[in-house]
Amino acid sequence: MWRGLSALVTRPASAPLRLCARCSTGAESLVPGSTIFALSSGQGRCAIAVIRTSGPASGLALRSLTALREPPPARSACLRLLRHPCSGEPLDRSLVLWFPGPQSFTGEDCMELHVHGGPAVVSGVLQALGSVPGLRPAKAGEFTRRAFAHGKLSLTEVEGLADLIHAETEAQRRQALRQLDGELSQLCQGWAKTLTKALAHVEAYIDFGEDDNLEEGVLEQVDRDVRALEVALSSHLRDARRGQRLRSGANVVVAGPPNAGKSSLVNLLSQKPVSIVSPEPGTTRDILETPVDLAGFPVLLSDTAGLREGAGAVEQEGVRRARQRLEQADIILGMLDASDLASSSSCSFLDTVVAPLVAQSHDSGRQRLLLLLNKSDLLSANAPASSTALPPHLLLSCHTGAGMDALLQALKTELAAVCGDPSTGPPLLTRARHQYHLQGCLDALGRFQLTTDLALAAEALRQARRQLSHLTGGGGTEEILDLIFQDFCVGK
Repeated sequence: MWRGLSALVTRPASAPLRLCARCSTGAESLVPGSTIFALSSGQGRCAIAVIRTSGPASGLALRSLTALREPPPARSACLRLLRHPCSGEPLDRSLVLWFPGPQSFTGEDCMELHVHGGPAVVSGVLQALGSVPGLRPAKAGEFTRRAFAHGKLSLTEVEGLADLIHAETEAQRRQALRQLDGELSQLCQGWAKTLTKALAHVEAYIDFGEDDNLEEGVLEQVDRDVRALEVALSSHLRDARRGQRLRSGANVVVAGPPNAGKSSLVNLLSQKPVSIVSPEPGTTRDILETPVDLAGFPVLLSDTAGLREGAGAVEQEGVRRARQRLEQADIILGMLDASDLASSSSCSFLDTVVAPLVAQSHDSGRQRLLLLLNKSDLLSANAPASSTALPPHLLLSCHTGAGMDALLQALKTELAAVCGDPSTGPPLLTRARHQYHLQGCLDALGRFQLTTDLALAAEALRQARRQLSHLTGGGGTEEILDLIFQDFCVGK
């Protein structure tokens, strides 16, 4: 790429060295002059409720409710009687904690009141805080937004906090904690440092290349660094869907011919009566979905109509929807009746669904299949009549529960493959926004590799670094920030 580039340098050597300018995050406009307050713990009656404030009037609020002349020692709990600032009426005996800025969650002066969780107590304390001059109720996510504005959290860490609050499975909790701890942010910052160094070297060559004051091979080193970064970005983008599945849930579809036991399996896995179970073929005629925690992973489990030909118009519509849902599945649980493998519907399912999936088993982006032979409890009396060689499969009985442990272990292995293991390996990309900005960075590096003009090469590096800055919150627009912070409750 760099062969003959020195001849293309046209900018005067005396021109200033241009490094990537830091884009404004809009943080200045986010720093409010008012002090906010809100209930941070859950709504409803509870043993202890946490009410917090943040802002310059937090100390005034503390003195107004406790009659203390000075705040208590920082980050130490003390018991105080709370009184209404106007009437002097006792409200509650509360643990009071004082967090002076900038050593606080938001970076501002903060106060926490741990009061008894009765609705009347909470309502009375909130009304008392509202009567203190300079205080106002917080908006949804405003505490976290102030933490972001003061540099306490990067945007990816904010998203990790939101995911932790909404986590419903062990895998989601582990992934959210890693992101909240800054692993994705630190990874992006490392990439940004690589781009900053590369950009500085290119700009230095533009400015001073003709003076022979630079070390030899500077541009070649830039080229090697950029290629290594391209490899790292491409690797993360290939795994992007895994993180999104981990956050939103993997699509697991139960499919098979009629009366194979699909609805019984869905009820067992979800541990509730999701589907109607009947010996009559064609009972399930539409897609039935239920969110399930399987082996610590989030799953959207779908029961589907039995796949067969020649049924009525309504059932055929259900079959059409079942086949459509199969195309969207991450994992397919193919169900067959172990005592009826020779039936036309079983053979058709093996030929049209199982065989194509087995043929694609070496494709890394393939749908995953677990073939299940149900009704194993009937095999002693009715051995399978088919001598056809079957792909790898699991025997189970939804009636007796035999084989369910093996199925759950196999599901855990498959889910770890499609969602990623949140406790090991590099941090996952959990949102489409992450994928968008990393792809933009990779595209800019591609333009860098193609150009033979040093000025355009430097601009490509600036664009790549800008995409990483947007990912971690530098230069994010107000609209994007609003969408991210609206996922939080009012007290967070």
